Amino acid sequence: MASPAAMTDFSIPGFDLEAFVAATLAEDLGQGLPGGGHDVTSESVIPADARFAGVMDSRDAITVCGLPIAAAFFRALDPTMEIEVLVAEGARVEPGSALMRLTGSARAMLTAERSALNTVQHLSGVATLTRQYVDAMGETSAKLLDTRKTIPGLRHLEKYAVRTGGGVNHRMGLWDAAMIKDNHVLVAGGVAEAVRRALAAGVREVICEVDHIDQIEPALQAGATRLLLDNMGPDTLREAVALVAGRAPCEASGGVRLETIGAIAASGVDYVSVGRLTQSAPAADIGLDFTPI
Repeated sequence: MASPAAMTDFSIPGFDLEAFVAATLAEDLGQGLPGGGHDVTSESVIPADARFAGVMDSRDAITVCGLPIAAAFFRALDPTMEIEVLVAEGARVEPGSALMRLTGSARAMLTAERSALNTVQHLSGVATLTRQYVDAMGETSAKLLDTRKTIPGLRHLEKYAVRTGGGVNHRMGLWDAAMIKDNHVLVAGGVAEAVRRALAAGVREVICEVDHIDQIEPALQAGATRLLLDNMGPDTLREAVALVAGRAPCEASGGVRLETIGAIAASGVDYVSVGRLTQSAPAADIGLDFTPI
């Protein structure tokens, strides 16, 4: 396979593109399994010297995400493949828009096709849904956040897609911020004690979930750096924001949908988090058509 530099200069902090491409192709090719390690269909049907020209296009109106990763799949199998990426990451395109043109080994294109398309379809789906939620928030100052509800192994890519769609990443994992939820509170004996324990352990960012208005003051007095206002309607959110009075950022979370996020964002919260951005975004309809040359 080609080196990372030969594949693409695309990078995401904490994400190993070369390893992802290699592992994904190995899974599809069945490397290490009896009889595995090759594309039996392409090798038996397509001559080794055959060449294709290909065009990847969108059948839907989407926000594009993942094209540099798709290019890496093709170049991993044919380092000399000519690839022209036609639109920028985050671009909104109409149905029928060409996204990428390719010229190179027919076998390489066919072998990499599904892995490349799966990635672009999924990430563009996440970016497209994110953009829809951002648009639905209107002219408010609130920012849209994702969550940790990601497919195992794809967190860095899915959170990249959220950024590409105009959202902002919440904590990346369990390591970069404390998030105190109801079970932590249950064991600690209250929100104030849970927050104090986190701060005493040296945690600098402590997000505290509050389910009721009367939990806000104890959490703030204990030193919570952000409040997660869980499953509160717009009226209750406005009451909570007024009570907080700017002492800490407020995040609305729980049951947020496209038809409700506008009113939630208008309540005065700083953030609105939506798990479905990564948990259940539908794949974008993107195809790849080849022509022998």
